[in-house]
Amino acid sequence: MKRLRIYADTSVFGGCFDEEFSRDSLRLFEEIKSGNFILILSDTTLRELHGAPAQVKEIIANIPMNNLEIIPFSDEIDELREAYLAAGIVGPLSADDAEHIACASIADVDLIVSWNFKHIVHFEKIKQYQAVNMLKGYHIIPIHTPREVVSNEEENV
Repeated sequence: MKRLRIYADTSVFGGCFDEEFSRDSLRLFEEIKSGNFILILSDTTLRELHGAPAQVKEIIANIPMNNLEIIPFSDEIDELREAYLAAGIVGPLSADDAEHIACASIADVDLIVSWNFKHIVHFEKIKQYQAVNMLKGYHIIPIHTPREVVSNEEENV
């Protein structure tokens, strides 16, 4: 069975240490470590995590290399990010959020996970990102929270 390739933005890593989001964020990374998913990281995510505490960086370090892909920054990512900004999806101060979506789109991932409800996991923003992707010839990528993606073992009992 094909493993889903999941792009996680920085908020998912920070979510591991947030009371509200830790359970689902940690469970997502456990499912990635066990091979249920492939984690797609971008240079954008790595740049944002550069100054993060060691415990956050340790999350990446514990993921087996065969369950991880790194997407390097490119002119194509830059152009798509600029298209999102030109469409007014987010403003210039939120360009990194648009860059996350551009990285995931260029990498043709199966889905994006985020806890960023203002600029990423928002029904209007999702439709706008998808519209720009369609206009530019990229696939529509579902955007969800980790809670919507991880298995929910309690429901199966």
